[in-house]
Amino acid sequence: MDTTTPTRVVVVTGAGTGIGRATARSFAARGATVVAVGRREGPLRETAEGHPGIHPFPADITTEGAAEEIVRSTLTVHGRLDVLVNNAGISAGGPLGTLDRSVIAPLLETNLVAPVLLTQAAVPALRESRGVVVNVTTTIGQRGWPANSVYPAAKSALETLTRCWAVELAPAGVRVVAVAPGAIETPIAEHMGLTPEQREAVRAWQLAHTPLGRIGRPEEVAWAITSLAAPDAAFLTGTVLPVDGGALVA
Repeated sequence: MDTTTPTRVVVVTGAGTGIGRATARSFAARGATVVAVGRREGPLRETAEGHPGIHPFPADITTEGAAEEIVRSTLTVHGRLDVLVNNAGISAGGPLGTLDRSVIAPLLETNLVAPVLLTQAAVPALRESRGVVVNVTTTIGQRGWPANSVYPAAKSALETLTRCWAVELAPAGVRVVAVAPGAIETPIAEHMGLTPEQREAVRAWQLAHTPLGRIGRPEEVAWAITSLAAPDAAFLTGTVLPVDGGALVA
């Protein structure tokens, strides 16, 4: 009788940089096979460099049929799916009075719609493996970010989905959790198109509101993600874990 524990297969979106890259590497270091999803092949290859367990999968998760293709390819190539990490996210915005559909639509498509469709596509495989969904949100969604309201609103909605799905999927043995990062050293501010002066101002505001007095590292968020997804956390579902240096409770 074969009692060998199968290698866990993990899909991580937004795996080309920052938290996604650190998470893919953290799972791989723990022996998992990781499908690293992102828009750009170059950064995904950098994520995988030196980590044979990481397999780049270039894809835009907001395009029609992308969710189904990611899951279908993962099952075809690797035979199972144990963990889905909905990490990909974009941030942009402005104060009320400056927002239009060209700003709002991409934020909702990437931060909210795509995770819904990808989780939906993954559920049959996760039922088979009694797997885990980890949503990556933000602690700002539980407070307030002036002039950038749509991004945290979408992430707050993802936290609501986390709780709803946790209850809905519990009878099938599928766990759903979320990690809510605070100020983390990632390229997201650069991707927002902020000037160096604006980025410096954002960092100063974040430091002033973080009791531990520093910016977090992507690896610290990756630790939380891999820990919540671990088999040892089998009785934990519906939880949203802040990783924010104490900002949420300050």
